Amino acid sequence: MAPSPPGPPSTAGWLAARLPFYYGWLVVAVAFVTIAIGANSRTAFSLLFPPILDETGWSRGLTAGIFSFGFLASIPLAAGIGWLIDRLGPGFVMPLGAWTVAVGLILATFATTPWHLYLSMGGLAVGASISLAFIGHGAFIPNWFARRRGLAMGVAASGVGFGALALFPWMQWILDHYGWREACWMLALFLLAIVLPVNLLLPRRHPSELGLQPDGEETPAGAGTPSGNRDGTQTDAAGPSRASVEWTLAGAIRTARYWYLWFGMFFALFAWYCIQVHQTRFLLDVGFSPTTAAWALTLVSVTGIGGLIGLGHLSDRIGREWGWTAACAGYAVCYALLLVLEHVPSAILMYVMVAAQGLLGYGIAALFGSVSADLYQGPRFGTIFGTLSLGAGLGAAAGPWAAGIVFDLGGSYAPAFVIALVFSFASAACIWLAAPRKVRPLR
Repeated sequence: MAPSPPGPPSTAGWLAARLPFYYGWLVVAVAFVTIAIGANSRTAFSLLFPPILDETGWSRGLTAGIFSFGFLASIPLAAGIGWLIDRLGPGFVMPLGAWTVAVGLILATFATTPWHLYLSMGGLAVGASISLAFIGHGAFIPNWFARRRGLAMGVAASGVGFGALALFPWMQWILDHYGWREACWMLALFLLAIVLPVNLLLPRRHPSELGLQPDGEETPAGAGTPSGNRDGTQTDAAGPSRASVEWTLAGAIRTARYWYLWFGMFFALFAWYCIQVHQTRFLLDVGFSPTTAAWALTLVSVTGIGGLIGLGHLSDRIGREWGWTAACAGYAVCYALLLVLEHVPSAILMYVMVAAQGLLGYGIAALFGSVSADLYQGPRFGTIFGTLSLGAGLGAAAGPWAAGIVFDLGGSYAPAFVIALVFSFASAACIWLAAPRKVRPLR
């Protein structure tokens, strides 16, 4: 007798099959809200920069060094954050980061000397913000997705655009009517009021802890024949089987791809934060009003919504290298236009510069975790990604400080802008050498 055809799947079975999808996108939703406030809590330094300069009379290199010191402080935190996320989960790390950033902003309002701001606004606020922004979330969101990894990171990171639209005009109004200290207080209270409850209500873990696989994973993690040993002591061979290795930090750092990716992040973050910290002051210098300069910073983040989602999704389809190259091209165009704007302060050129940063450049934030997970996914991914983030932190620290020193020495940002333009091309070249396309087949 012929076997009867299988019946329709039960409701429970269908729901179990969809759990990775639903839970993964809940993780993305919470990350979206956290990034909206957390990432912008450090970007707001660009708005605070001019009034701090005006009040104190400090040099630009010294003042921009506050932000750079914050990223230097984040360097030892980066690997620790990845390790903590691997073990305790982001439900513990994100609230801890929110409290640290808020305390740093509040302590900054009592500052009277540079070192006060270096420790409070720099070391605590900017330094701890790494846990709430793209690096912190890049350490665990990719664990939940296989096929739509870039899109998921892009959607989560796009919260920065919506947050900027709400925060920056409001902060500029406070700066105009009250002062930078009052703006720090309000930002700290807003951060705690939003980020703490959202993250405490939805603790997030690796899907394997729930007996699930990443959304879009067609075979169980670890299936297939690994291209090396469980400790990662294998050759740096390419191919899909490489993704099944249970990577350790020791194994990862012995591969050439790790260092290509490390330097790719360094060059990219140098270019990103070289302009982000100095943009508001630069636009004021060339003749734009404070309101226009504040809106320009806002529009970078708002247009970044399209860049983050678009390049994240595009990288899932055509490869991480092309997405990263498009983002780096955005920064190259941005710096080319900044060199022109110094001599021809045109509103049209300014808006094109903003669009290049947002629609293309910002998209790189969707790729940090995605490229890293393509190469080194596994139970120790958070730790590996944390050490890769050291390159990002050094680049983010070097860019603003170098631009400030260059201006103090020569009265112009132009040499720093040329260096950042060259670094944009260098970053793209590094990712092509890392070649994630040879590890993660396009789907």
